[in-house]
Amino acid sequence: MAMIVVAAYDVRADERRSRIAATLQAWGDRIQKSVFVLDISSEDLDELCSRIGAVMDPDEDSFYVFTQCGTCWSSTRCIGQANKPEQTLYWLAL
Repeated sequence: MAMIVVAAYDVRADERRSRIAATLQAWGDRIQKSVFVLDISSEDLDELCSRIGAVMDPDEDSFYVFTQCGTCWSSTRCIGQANKPEQTLYWLAL
């Protein structure tokens, strides 16, 4: 089952930062330079964290994942230019 998470990073080296940003961009929406919102399954989140962990330097970099419950996400406040990313519905035809 998919869940909404907020992922944020602080990465020192430009090359690692670019690789991590590209990885996160493939999985979700960028809402700040180093903050992404992801609509992701727990299995895919495990895979994503594994990929991020393989790129980052744990002595210099940090990566955070904050899980949002449905109630928390629906009460998110956006001010000014901020826009809460829309949840996209996907249909599968078999």
